[in-house]
Amino acid sequence: MNLSERLEEFVTLWVVIDPLGTLPVFLAVTATLDAASRRKAAILSTLVSFGVLVFFAMAGHWLLRAMDVSIHSFQIAGAIVLFLFALTMIHGKSHTDAQAPSETNPMEIAIYPLAIPSIASPGAMLAAVVLTDNARHNFPIGR
Repeated sequence: MNLSERLEEFVTLWVVIDPLGTLPVFLAVTATLDAASRRKAAILSTLVSFGVLVFFAMAGHWLLRAMDVSIHSFQIAGAIVLFLFALTMIHGKSHTDAQAPSETNPMEIAIYPLAIPSIASPGAMLAAVVLTDNARHNFPIGR
């Protein structure tokens, strides 16, 4: 275990997950919620994104191989999703625009747009797959 490699992996995940960049998204989509609902949404989105990233770290390479998707195709698809997410942010359309403030469910906004694609973004999923080095140590599939 080389400390410089672990530090490089940490910095890569920090930049890709971008917790400081997720803060404005969190504040925007939870603006109509009370403090307890905000706390629930924050905890649930963190747990869901952690689960998604752990899943991709453990089985991401296997899943992509099983679906016959290359890493390059996954990178392109992730870039398209991030582009569409950025367009909705630029145009000012938030998840709460379609609902009245009293109808906003913190469990819904904790999954989308907070957990996925904001915290566990396609880039973070790709980083989890690439950083685990599953190309050398992967699960066998029935081919």
